[in-house]
Amino acid sequence: MTNEPIRDEPSLFDALYEDENAVVRALRAGAQAESSDEEGMTALYLAAVQDLPGTVRLLLAAGADPDRASGPEAGDLPLCGAACGGHTEVVEALLSAGARPDLREEFGFTALRWAVGLGHASTVEALLAGGADPLLPGPRGEPMLVLAAQRGSLRTVRALLAYGAGAPGQEAAVGVALEEARRLAGLNLEQELLGQLEEAYGTGLDAVVRRDLVDGEETVTVELLRDGEPAAGVDRHTGHAEIAALLEGVTRGGAPRGSTPDAPRGTTSGAPPTPPG
Repeated sequence: MTNEPIRDEPSLFDALYEDENAVVRALRAGAQAESSDEEGMTALYLAAVQDLPGTVRLLLAAGADPDRASGPEAGDLPLCGAACGGHTEVVEALLSAGARPDLREEFGFTALRWAVGLGHASTVEALLAGGADPLLPGPRGEPMLVLAAQRGSLRTVRALLAYGAGAPGQEAAVGVALEEARRLAGLNLEQELLGQLEEAYGTGLDAVVRRDLVDGEETVTVELLRDGEPAAGVDRHTGHAEIAALLEGVTRGGAPRGSTPDAPRGTTSGAPPTPPG
């Protein structure tokens, strides 16, 4: 199998924007599942980031490599793209087809690093159940438990602890995560996020705040508006106080520290603020 782009199957890419039946017809007509477009984007990667689990399964069954890198620099992995979007069903399909959960894409990000940093708890659970290493640090050496505590997703912290992130030998990471959870629990989260945005994009823009409940967890989103339209935004979960209480229990030996249960299957940063896509 080669990673050279195959750009002679436009019908497959047209089919991605139609439906699964169109994808089946394109494959039966001879389109190659490993096809890539003129920018080097593979059909599988595009289906993964668009949250098309049925199409992903069709391409995998037709021979698409779940670990083949995509893009102009061949730096984007289907599993990372799906994890970044919180597309849990796609993540599970890729893992079932043999995608390596700890493979790093360009700039050193893993699928788990994306999912933890963005608070996609159900995706975190699926990755951990599929063999992702909760102790593998991010590209800057950041422990996943610390990142989850900063994000404020209690469900993500619980999943990481259940898979060993608080096991003996991880006291330093637990301690830093606890400190971060306590620190953030004591802040006005809306003002903290607004400050991040203004530091990155300047002052003088109108700001709006939104609170949402996603998978039972509250998130706060702050957006800056330019001419009434969103110009930049950042969000965070609000579970810092509960995370601090949980981690205090871990430090006392009163919380799960390394058991590996059956992964819960439900259906969500420390990352810098970015403009909405």
